[in-house]
Amino acid sequence: MTETILGLLRHGQTDWNIDFRLQGVTDIPLNATGLAQAEAAGQKLVRADWDFICSSPLSRARDTAAIAAKHLGFEEIGIEDLLLERSFGEAEGLTYPEWKRDHPSGVPPQGETLEALRERAHLLLDRILLNYRGTRVLAVTHGAMIRKLLRIASNNELPAEGERIGNTSLNVLVHDGTHWSVLSYRPQSLVDGDLGRTPSI
Repeated sequence: MTETILGLLRHGQTDWNIDFRLQGVTDIPLNATGLAQAEAAGQKLVRADWDFICSSPLSRARDTAAIAAKHLGFEEIGIEDLLLERSFGEAEGLTYPEWKRDHPSGVPPQGETLEALRERAHLLLDRILLNYRGTRVLAVTHGAMIRKLLRIASNNELPAEGERIGNTSLNVLVHDGTHWSVLSYRPQSLVDGDLGRTPSI
């Protein structure tokens, strides 16, 4: 049975990653380290592994995707709105301690609930099968979305409690014609050995 492969590449570092601030749908650009991470990650990706590349519409993902596409030899990048980061509403811009202090329920005012994020992640997986069944898609997206997709594909086993999804990490899901599962789990950045570990929120 033909498999469908979905690679989940997290965008490079931003200044808000360094400060451990909730970014959500605020369009924070890559910083110099993030651009270097994207270049280094692009050099590690293998063209033969991928048929298409798509991205969240936020610039930190789009710019990471553009750099990866350059190294892979893709002329076009598909923009997929369902790859957007979780919206944290009024909490965007807060540090994580501030977020926990001001919103102990974990539900941000005017933001996206975890259940709504889960529903959107399922819609994304359905859309991948509808548009790209039997191919290998590299999707550049965000930490909360990647976590949710991994939870769905692993029956809530991954990521481990407290484990972070690093900037420019690559995790891979596979659909075997029946269900999604995790083909490769690597929460660390593809380029940790080259650029050192960096904040990964």
